[in-house]
Amino acid sequence: MSDVRVIIQRDSERDERVVATGTTAADLFADERTVIAARVAGELKDLSYAVRDGETVEPVEISSPDGLDILRHSTAHVMAQAVQELFPEAKLGIGPPVRDGFYYDFDVAKPFTPDDLKAIEKKMQEIQKRGQKFSRRVVTDEAAREELADEPYKLELIGIKGSASTDDGANVEVGAGELTIYDNLDAKTGELCWKDLCRGPHLPSTRNIPAFKLMRNAAAYWRGSEKNPMLQRIYGTAWPSKDELKAHLDFLAEAEKRDHRRLGTELDLFSIPDEIGSGLAVFHPKGGIIRRVMEDYSRKRHEEEDYEFVYSPHATKGQLFEKSGHLDWYAEGMYPPMQLDGGTDYYLKPMNCPMHNLIFDARGRSYRELPLRLFEFGTVYRYEKSGVVHGLTRARGFTQDDAHIYCTREQMAQELDRTLTFVLNLLRDYGLTDFYLELSTKDPEKFVGSDEVWEEATATLRQVAEKQGLPLVPDPGGAAFYGPKISVQCRDAIGRTWQMSTVQLDFNLPERFDLEYTAADGSRQRPVMIHRALFGSIERFFAVLLEHYAGAMPPWLAPVQAVGIPIGDGHVDYLKEFAAEAKKKGLRVEVDASSDRMQKKIRNHQKLKVPFMIIVGDDDMAAGTVSFRYRDGSQENGIPRDEALAKLVKVVEDRVQV
Repeated sequence: MSDVRVIIQRDSERDERVVATGTTAADLFADERTVIAARVAGELKDLSYAVRDGETVEPVEISSPDGLDILRHSTAHVMAQAVQELFPEAKLGIGPPVRDGFYYDFDVAKPFTPDDLKAIEKKMQEIQKRGQKFSRRVVTDEAAREELADEPYKLELIGIKGSASTDDGANVEVGAGELTIYDNLDAKTGELCWKDLCRGPHLPSTRNIPAFKLMRNAAAYWRGSEKNPMLQRIYGTAWPSKDELKAHLDFLAEAEKRDHRRLGTELDLFSIPDEIGSGLAVFHPKGGIIRRVMEDYSRKRHEEEDYEFVYSPHATKGQLFEKSGHLDWYAEGMYPPMQLDGGTDYYLKPMNCPMHNLIFDARGRSYRELPLRLFEFGTVYRYEKSGVVHGLTRARGFTQDDAHIYCTREQMAQELDRTLTFVLNLLRDYGLTDFYLELSTKDPEKFVGSDEVWEEATATLRQVAEKQGLPLVPDPGGAAFYGPKISVQCRDAIGRTWQMSTVQLDFNLPERFDLEYTAADGSRQRPVMIHRALFGSIERFFAVLLEHYAGAMPPWLAPVQAVGIPIGDGHVDYLKEFAAEAKKKGLRVEVDASSDRMQKKIRNHQKLKVPFMIIVGDDDMAAGTVSFRYRDGSQENGIPRDEALAKLVKVVEDRVQV
């Protein structure tokens, strides 16, 4: 038997070995129980893969991103096997790994119930303990169709081999150049227990699944299209250890407490009535206060940075979006047109930028006016699919704090630097501090303009981003069709990442709109355009702050900054005088004069997460003082009224959390 030479690659370390022909990746890493797959020449392989001469082999740990995907996809197969053992009539859809878990779609006669999920999870535990082996098998298209003749959705996937999409998860089934089926084999007898069309790789055995849990089920269209049948989707999660599973479940419980939709109801901030429609929110008075304060502070800061305020309508003729290119590239995300004025198409606007271009072009512009910074709280409408609409964070109607900056080529780098610095500082003013930056570059299938222009724009953005001293993460192909962008990614109080502000450089829309200014030498020049949304949308930013603070907004944003709690009815007027003085200083102070007992009033306002309670009894009235009760239950007694008011004013002015 001849030998083969392989290289074991671990990060920057390379270890050359000579092994016998037929040696598998499992043999190379036999003593490393956390290695569950291998990467060979850049491709992921099962541990059963026999290495060849000259190949470079990297171990894939179960806790690595690739390892987690393999663990979760393998668990999805176990779930699908369990479903078909319990529900033999179930037809298989797709079961890809997703962030923190996996799902699998099934065509069944009726939706799964919570009891069904319990039974499926119990059956999965049985399969896991059996230690069935995942065994890869290459098949021809004809053989696959014959074997899977009773699985109509798998037959459809066979037909799209080579063109499967990552968007709907089809690539996990037929994403490779050849078709493969994975058999689940009995560990003792080798008999076939179950099989599925899949490109792999998988864990060596079901015993390699350390910890999993089924989470929920939901309806989902086959391959994400509303034109296709509705299937039943089961979501689950899987982790390398029971401790990691528990930590994830604890995290989800905390996230559930912070869910902005739940807090919006509990704190009476906003609602999304069915009578209005999915993704279209109304703000209640208390939510309206928070939103107004957010907007007012943003306006103030924009004025300080020399932005000029503009306004534009909610609807426009379709020809404007033909000119901008949105109808070519973005039509699926727009509401259908309304035909008015003898058959002219009018659209609800999905973007503000074309209208701002018209404002720039309304009269001649001189280089002396540049940079021209136009700002608008502009409400836009995007027809998001029903499956992705999610409270305020993914809505169909929302208001962008949208700015478009027009500058010369020479001003471009400085203006981008100034804009990104302004964006980050303003986010910090709202209490967000943990950032990294993402650089989205050209989608080679979806762009306008020349490669040279894109290269210049991308290089400029990269230089500007690096000056901030924050981590910079590439996002290949993630740019809008008209130019690259920097997006500010922010981690909240429990470590979740949210995309916040975006700064996009655009040489293309000024070209499409034929925008010009008169240069110092009298020539006509094309301006550079910078798109900038700071909050992204006010609604989404509202939701992020609500979840970041778990509803306990800092006093400057809180709808009620302090509430007066009288110990008895005789103390109500004293507190009303205090509240009147506070309102003159711009504070939002209320008095609870209800018939509830004092302790119940305190509990009620704790639930409403009011920053301060001002408690008054006989001693306070006699001394001209009040008592402060904080959110954490601590109390400070005997504070003179003037000092108490000054303290409230300072906390609000300093925008600190209490």
